[in-house]
Amino acid sequence: MRIDAKTRKTGETDISLEINIDGSGCAAINTGHAFYDHMLHLFTRHSLMDMTLNADGDLDVDAHHTVEDVAIVLGESLRCALGDKKGIKRYGTAYVPMDETLARAVIDLSNRPFLEFRVSRDMPDAPNFPLTLCEEFCRALVNNLRCNLHIEVFYGRDGHHIAEAIFKSVAHALREAMEIDPRAQGILPSTKGTLS
Repeated sequence: MRIDAKTRKTGETDISLEINIDGSGCAAINTGHAFYDHMLHLFTRHSLMDMTLNADGDLDVDAHHTVEDVAIVLGESLRCALGDKKGIKRYGTAYVPMDETLARAVIDLSNRPFLEFRVSRDMPDAPNFPLTLCEEFCRALVNNLRCNLHIEVFYGRDGHHIAEAIFKSVAHALREAMEIDPRAQGILPSTKGTLS
């Protein structure tokens, strides 16, 4: 079983997380921020991992620390659950339409963190969830999972749809990259001999 559990406590957040990469998309999530909960529920469902998450953050300030710190813990936990990465597909790509919005995510579980976030600053925010928080989530995830992630939103007019398309496309690309390839038979998908 590819599972992991992590905790993180700082002066800004107190987080506990359990994941199962090989789950069925079950989620029990409470961050205290309803929209972020919604994004993480759909992220869990579309990645087909199971996630139990409790986060207590300084939401009286704003959602930034909670969003970032949850993504830090999630990235660390995914990296641990993936282990040596033998037999995984490594790469994943997903296009996700959400009504008038179209987003694409491409991921490489390379152990080389890099985020390319191509989303126009002219696009609208979701209610009480600025588009910059989507980027902060992705950056913290990338830096702690140690992956290469490219995200592009081609077009969109509704901030809720834009955020949802981003989270769903990342979830689907990650699901594909983490899948075990039956043809690989435990082979590491790298000629360098390591992805850790």
